[in-house]
Amino acid sequence: MKIAYFSPMPPEASGVADYSALLLPALRRHVEVTVVKRGTKRAPRGVDLSVYQVGNNPDVHGWIVDALRRSPGLVVLHDFVLHHLVAGMTIGRRDGHGYLDAMEAEHGVVGRLLAHGVLDRRLPPLWEARPEDFPLAGEVLSLATGLVVHSRYVEGRVRAAGFDRPVVRVPHPAWPDPRVAAAVVDGEPLVGAFGNVNQSKRVPQLLEAFARLRGAHPGARLLLVGATSPGFDLERRLQRLGLDADGIVREDYVDEERLWSLMAACDVLVNLRSPTMGETSGTAIRGLVLGKPLVVSDVGWFTELPRDAALAVPVGEREVDDLVAALRLLAERPDVRRAMGEAARMLARTEHDLDRVAQLQAAAFEWVAGGASVDAEVLREVSDAAASVGVAPGTPEATEIAQRLSELDRLGG
Repeated sequence: MKIAYFSPMPPEASGVADYSALLLPALRRHVEVTVVKRGTKRAPRGVDLSVYQVGNNPDVHGWIVDALRRSPGLVVLHDFVLHHLVAGMTIGRRDGHGYLDAMEAEHGVVGRLLAHGVLDRRLPPLWEARPEDFPLAGEVLSLATGLVVHSRYVEGRVRAAGFDRPVVRVPHPAWPDPRVAAAVVDGEPLVGAFGNVNQSKRVPQLLEAFARLRGAHPGARLLLVGATSPGFDLERRLQRLGLDADGIVREDYVDEERLWSLMAACDVLVNLRSPTMGETSGTAIRGLVLGKPLVVSDVGWFTELPRDAALAVPVGEREVDDLVAALRLLAERPDVRRAMGEAARMLARTEHDLDRVAQLQAAAFEWVAGGASVDAEVLREVSDAAASVGVAPGTPEATEIAQRLSELDRLGG
């Protein structure tokens, strides 16, 4: 197969760029891939399938959706909530009417009125205040000839939205273990949180829980790595909780090598978020590779992580209490940390194995490109195999096979 591959690529600071850089060498062992130059408006001629990597960042994915509009194809959907993407491609391009139309198309007259409120600055931006209520994924779904998703959560959301074309669930691939030397950062234990420092990453809840952990474990330190989002007053929050340089280690955005070494230094990794956009966390996948116990929010894809590798904290009134309990358990039980770390490594080597993921991706591409002819070939092979072992049409065995075929979303099911 010949694939036209639309994606951000390094050195763009994008999780999807990192994802593609990781996946492409393994994928090329199965299909012929041409990475399309950024800004290209149409799929090149002579390809069997165009593949569009779509996420919620308009600066990174806007041009890809522009190309998808001209040449529909398979979409690898990294986020289900695309409101920020749509806002950037409309309001960000001084096309307020486009935003009004997008909101009305998916949410009717009420959606259009709310959009007017946003444009008139009478309401806060919906992509910040209520993204889960207004995902605005409709246009991308309408243009996709098939989808690759990374979680049961997103698969369920797209089906609930009425998408009736092929959906294949393929896990996010795991990086090879870089075997880097751990950075020298003190802490007993050292708790790491990586990513933008803001409200949606539950940093206020994490800081409060960590301050309480320090009361019982004064040697604990929290390593916060990532840019602070505009408007988030980290220093004021630290002062209010009595957290200083003795308890908090702060680093801004770091390159890949430094990221791995800092993560390797941690005893526990915390990866919280709410609301979820339906994303899969590359940071969490890196943590699995390094064999680190994870503490995550009990939302979206994170809920699907096995409990022997990740402790899931529900979002709500007891969130801080539950977070304190999880951190205290991991601080006080090195044996639990070791067991969770081993389970994390095993998960990275099996479910998220790079070669396995590349094979699943390639099979998904072939299925979507082949369409009905591939389905017919599969049915023929199943029929021939059933006949060869004496399963006749109309028998209970044949009925069960037919039911299984109708229920099974083949690769994604």
